[in-house]
Amino acid sequence: MTDSEPQFFNRELSWLEFNQRVLDEACDPSVPLLEQLRFLAITASNLDEFFMVRVGSLLTAIRRGDTSMDLAGLTPLEQLSAITGRAQQMVADQHRIYLTKLEPALAEVGIRRRRPFELNERQSEFVESVFQEQIQAVLTPIAVHDPARFPLLFGRTVNVAVKLKSRVPGEQFRFAVVPFGRFDLRYITLPSGGGYEFILTEDVIAMMAERFFPGEEVITTVPFRVTRNADLSVSDDDGADLLAEMEDVLDYRKDSFCTRLELSDQATRPTLDFLKALLRLGERDIYVVPGPVGMSDLIQLADVSGFDQLLYPSWTPCESPAVTPGESIFEIMKSQDLLLHHPYESFDPVLRLVSEAAEDRDVVAIKQTLYRTSRNSPVVRALMRAAENGKNVTAIVELKARFDEARNIEWARQLEYSGVQIIYGVRGLKTHAKACIVVRREAQGFQRYIHFGTGNYNEITARFYTDLSYMTCNRELGNDAIAWFNAITGSSQIQQFAQIESAPIGLREKLLEMISVETDRARNGDQGRIIIKLNSLADPDMINALYKASQAGVQIQLNIRGICCLRPGIPGLSENITVTSVIDRFLEHARILYFHHGGDERVFISSADWMPRNLDRRVELLVPILDENCKRRTINILKACLRDNVRARRILPDGSSEPPDAMPTRPWRSQLEFQRRAREAAEAAFERNRTTFVPVEPSGL
Repeated sequence: MTDSEPQFFNRELSWLEFNQRVLDEACDPSVPLLEQLRFLAITASNLDEFFMVRVGSLLTAIRRGDTSMDLAGLTPLEQLSAITGRAQQMVADQHRIYLTKLEPALAEVGIRRRRPFELNERQSEFVESVFQEQIQAVLTPIAVHDPARFPLLFGRTVNVAVKLKSRVPGEQFRFAVVPFGRFDLRYITLPSGGGYEFILTEDVIAMMAERFFPGEEVITTVPFRVTRNADLSVSDDDGADLLAEMEDVLDYRKDSFCTRLELSDQATRPTLDFLKALLRLGERDIYVVPGPVGMSDLIQLADVSGFDQLLYPSWTPCESPAVTPGESIFEIMKSQDLLLHHPYESFDPVLRLVSEAAEDRDVVAIKQTLYRTSRNSPVVRALMRAAENGKNVTAIVELKARFDEARNIEWARQLEYSGVQIIYGVRGLKTHAKACIVVRREAQGFQRYIHFGTGNYNEITARFYTDLSYMTCNRELGNDAIAWFNAITGSSQIQQFAQIESAPIGLREKLLEMISVETDRARNGDQGRIIIKLNSLADPDMINALYKASQAGVQIQLNIRGICCLRPGIPGLSENITVTSVIDRFLEHARILYFHHGGDERVFISSADWMPRNLDRRVELLVPILDENCKRRTINILKACLRDNVRARRILPDGSSEPPDAMPTRPWRSQLEFQRRAREAAEAAFERNRTTFVPVEPSGL
């Protein structure tokens, strides 16, 4: 490579290329039609969060005059300029795919969007009643006399700008806004003779806008939607005030500055100028679209009932063959380590560990981290029961888990009320590690039952995120887990562990050491091999270490779902590095690390991606898989992901991606293979249990 070429790809542009890979699924004819629609909605939702967080962060940096450069040598203003061009193209592609491909295809199979002029008499009468009974009753038009005094418009909700002929002498027109606010009726289901027909609520408002403004002439109505900055920080110097401060942050997000305006291409120049002034936006921040604004709402259509043939076949996670139904999870874990591969295998053993611990009279303590949980979390409920049953329960609840803050605040209050000792994370850091420790009094002493995971304690996402759970009674891992947890809750200095490593102290150094070992072996003529599966790779130290390893001859295979700032396949820099990304039905989420280590293979799972925030500003865990059976299985999972030639994309040196062969000689789709393996293992275990007779012996009275 030339000296002028950057060695790193820009993080934000890399993320947009990841979102493009997701968007590619929305126009892949091999993907079921409603799943294509779901992928399209996901890309729109992803883009919402991108503008809320990443663009918000860049705009904040520009406002304070920050001219520092990123890894690719771009200032915040240069990054924003590059992002804008790429994002505008992506939004145009989203609408092109929806309007020219998906919407016509959906209409052919009976899912039809009706415009106002397409309604039949019965449908018109129905829309009239919905408008009168719901829309007009709930929504409130607001006249705009002074943009500076206009009420708040919520982010990520649809609004309709109404241009009215003015009755004031010398004034041609005036504006009003009909905000949807928390009104969730975006798609109105219409009566039909078959299939599913609907109309957009904003189209109904356009039909009947005069009802909001009796006696006035409506000139135009234009749907629009704003995205607001969500990159807001808190000072967590005082834990007692952190909960209250997080609530203030949630309130501030509602009226933080706008980062994007989406509006219909029906907008005239006066309407556009009015919205720019109202929202204090520049031309760069405006995205004019030919279709519905807020395409993330299309997820609702993807879930419409009666069209199962347009979806992936339903998948119910299989029971792990190592977990015998009805047997205590404590007995199972004492007999063997467990490795669970979600969502192919059920998350239930993890839930059972916490639930049984809550009721078991011999359990004396539970220590748990909570980052993202479900709305009705059985894990949280079990912790509350455990505390009410007299167990010593401590939970580290991360209040700063972005977009889950409100839920975590509510859980923290309920847990505290139940008697759980709550720690609101760690000062200056986010606690992102996933660990649960159960301490049980047994005949031989106190036994530790440990769960380490790559994903959250969320039974909902465990059904569509691919993650690993490692459940063990290994003494060294148990001692390390206790020492790690107590160091966090006690604000103590983390000591050297026997097996695990933790960020922000030790984990980066451990990873660099493992890469260095492979590098040195390759330089000495031995085999050097590294396989890494992550969500994101953006840390410059880690990337540079991989570059050096590649130059020494280490064969490096990376499976990176999202951001990848490393440029693979460049002669003299990274010719021994390949990067693939798997985008499929389930969200690839597991972090798995493999180092050949001279044949003494080292395998780890981790909660951390290789990004500065994870390695320096979060509490993370790196856990070795010590059990040989679990290690072999983890390696097989890694290799299966690398073998994918159906849903894997190869990342190119410029950060873009190359699709797999259209017609591979031997198709290998890793997620389908994992489903097959899980199903066959569960069926074999069922047959073994069905043909095994266990006598019930007398109690010896």
